[in-house]
This record gives sequence, C-alpha cells and structure tokens, in this order.
Amino acid sequence: MEGSDQRAGRLILGLETSCDETAAAVVTQDGRILSNIVSSQAELHARFGGVVPEVASRRHLELVVPVLREALAEADWKLEDLDAVAVTQGPGLVGALLVGLSAAKAVAWANGLPLIPVNHLHGHVASLYLQPEPVEPPFLCLLASGGHTVLIDVPEHGAFRVLGTTLDDAAGEAFDKGARLLGLGYPGGAAIDRLAGEGNPDAYDFPVARVPGLDFSFSGVKTALLYAVRDLSDPELERRRTDLAASYQRAIVRALVAHEAAEQTGAPRIAVVGGVAANSELRAALPEAAFAPLPLCTDNAAMIASAARYAEAVPCPSYLALDAYASG
Repeated sequence: MEGSDQRAGRLILGLETSCDETAAAVVTQDGRILSNIVSSQAELHARFGGVVPEVASRRHLELVVPVLREALAEADWKLEDLDAVAVTQGPGLVGALLVGLSAAKAVAWANGLPLIPVNHLHGHVASLYLQPEPVEPPFLCLLASGGHTVLIDVPEHGAFRVLGTTLDDAAGEAFDKGARLLGLGYPGGAAIDRLAGEGNPDAYDFPVARVPGLDFSFSGVKTALLYAVRDLSDPELERRRTDLAASYQRAIVRALVAHEAAEQTGAPRIAVVGGVAANSELRAALPEAAFAPLPLCTDNAAMIASAARYAEAVPCPSYLALDAYASG
C-alpha cells in the first residue's frame, strides 16, 4: 500500500450505475486514477436490441459489490482509507441509479464518510480533468453519447451551462438504431464505425438537420436510412451495407460538427466527451479538439470521482435522504 504522504489529499471512491455499466473507481484529489473497473452489460442487452431498464437494475444489484471490491483491490486501499464516496445521482435510468446510490450510501454510512452526489453530465466533462493530460477550462464541450447529445459551456472546474441539446434522439442512440436497421446488432456505434471504413461516405446523401440555435436533431437521418434500407432487396442490402454505414456515419458526424458554437460563445477551444467521442470519423473531423481518453469515453466511475473533486460533499447522515433523478 502507498504511504499516506503519497495520497495527494483525499482518496475518492466513485460509483456509476446510470445505465448498463456497473463501475467503481478510486481517484486521488490531484486526479490520478488508482483503479477504474467497468463491467458492461452490452452482451446481456444485445438480444433485446437495446437496454432494458429492469434487466439493467437487476444486473447492477449482482455486480455492484464485486466491482467495488475489485476497484479497492486494484487501488490497494481499503474502505477505511477512503475520504469520500462519490456516486452518480442522475440523469439516467432511475432503477439503475438507485442501485449505485444505495450502495454509496451504505459504504459512506458504515465508514462515517461524506457522500458526494454527481451529475452524470458533469462526470463526462470531468473525464477531461484526470491525469496524465488534464484539460483546463474554459472550453466548449460536446457531450455525445447513447443517452445525451449536449453542447456545454465550461467556464471553470465544477461549473457548466447547457447551450444546446438534441430535440429527439441522442447521437449514440441514432448510431444504435441505425446499426439495428443494418442488421449489425447492439451496441451499434463501434460496429458502424468499423463497417464505415470499408464503404463510400458519399454513396448516399443523407440529410443533416438544421435546427434553430445550438440544438441537434437526428430523427431525420434515421428515417432516411430506414427508407433507404426498405428500398433494397436482401442481396442489394448486403452489397450496399458498407456504403450505407459510411454515409449514415458521415451525416451524424456532420450534424455534430456543423455548429459554429465556438465562435458564438468565444470559447478558446473545443472538447469532446461521451461514448460517441470514440468514433474515428468524429475525431478526424475535429483534429484540434481535446478528446476524452478512449477508456474514459463510455460511462465509468473515474469520471464521477473526478467530478466529485469540484462538487459539494453532503455530510453524514444528511445524504440518506438523497434520491435519484431520471433527467436534468
């Protein structure tokens, strides 16, 4: 175990159960990741073509304690060594969130620790603040994931202001639904990204929605793909699947990078976080942007512990009254 002089301040245990990843991490106050364990349920939900909330909640119940123990073991610290517990309070699937929140309350209560509730969106932004190459605000942040597509103004650590959001599907949700239409299974983002590399992105002219202000819309491109697929016979679909994937991905990426938000807000730089931040074409389209490290793009607990460094702790026992929230 590391000596106490190497702790660099508080040790924060983070828990994340907002959707279909059960995650726990130990992070130091200066942003070093000592452990970051993620157990994905993607394979479990693949047969349904998407996340089933009740199934996700039950799986979180099975995994949260083993994942927590593994995070502590990998960090080589014990519960009594911790200084605070951080947990995602929302937004997300309420049943799933309640599993993590209840576990965090139990750990904090049993060890007399403060609890730090974290907004999931703030967690994604705070993934940029971790070592070894932290990004310093101010910046404009694009958060694109399976559940969220949001433009955020980040003036300083611990603060953010939503400038725009999706009017319908999130970008990651559009990827998943597109993959289902193309017969690629779930989760779809990575599958489309791989297949798109073999296709012609100019083969189909899928629409890019133009909406007022800084909001997004992906329902139109999803419908366009649906019609394109319906117009093809099975042999034609098999032959054109790579072109469809490439053209569909190109349209989604164009929608994400089309905004001139940086000029409107005067932000000195752009950062990109969330699961869609792992998309190769999006990274190529924004070469000057700061991207979250690939292991921190999808939901994880290190980002929750990172956000907790800039959030207010709730003392024991006041946090026992905290509840999860689905949106916000």
